[in-house]
Amino acid sequence: MSATAWPRRLLALLMAAAGLALWQGHGRWWQLPDRHNPWAPLSLTEPPGWLTRHKLRRLSDEPAACLAFLRRTPMQFEPQPDRVTGPGCGLTNAVRLRRTQLQLGDAFVLSCPAAASLALWEQHVLQPAAQATLGQPVVRLLHYGSYACRNVYGRAEGARSQHATADALDVSGFVLRNGRRITVAGDWPGDDDASRFLRQVHDGACGLFDGVLGPDYNRAHADHLHLDRGPYRLCR
Repeated sequence: MSATAWPRRLLALLMAAAGLALWQGHGRWWQLPDRHNPWAPLSLTEPPGWLTRHKLRRLSDEPAACLAFLRRTPMQFEPQPDRVTGPGCGLTNAVRLRRTQLQLGDAFVLSCPAAASLALWEQHVLQPAAQATLGQPVVRLLHYGSYACRNVYGRAEGARSQHATADALDVSGFVLRNGRRITVAGDWPGDDDASRFLRQVHDGACGLFDGVLGPDYNRAHADHLHLDRGPYRLCR
């Protein structure tokens, strides 16, 4: 489908949704379910569906709505002031996360839209995969940080990384309720339950983030999962 066809298709879908919302049946107005309503706020408890990415994109343009969504989650955070920290670097609509649904080793700064994706991923991908594959919930997120004013791969020249605007987080592993540690560096290879779990949470992230990179992408990602809300879709 051409790039110009997508806006027309989205408009048609919105018009169809509006028509359904105005349909009257059984003597009362029928209410369109939030999961099929493009104007309904994003919900943490609603399973991701065909409108989830649209609602996540909308949060990028509506900072107040994004913060309102985070306040409806278990996340503990403080909004950060917008600021430029260097050429091509800085924070816009960002928060300092002290806790997500999980314990964190160190607090980190993340853009609000990326934090929204993280909340959905933990709720609908990470915890279900842990229970189904490992029989335990995850209680702690291990990470290598988020914001860093640098280029891609830390090169002296080239494009800025998504980390430069706090739109990315590098996840190195997880701790289960029974104390078991699952790490990307140690458990990605192989075909045991830990490896299958890591691959499930990697693949599941692709529907909620824009860029998802892991050990199968290149050696630079051998020890972590890179999750970002960048301008390009990439799942490797």
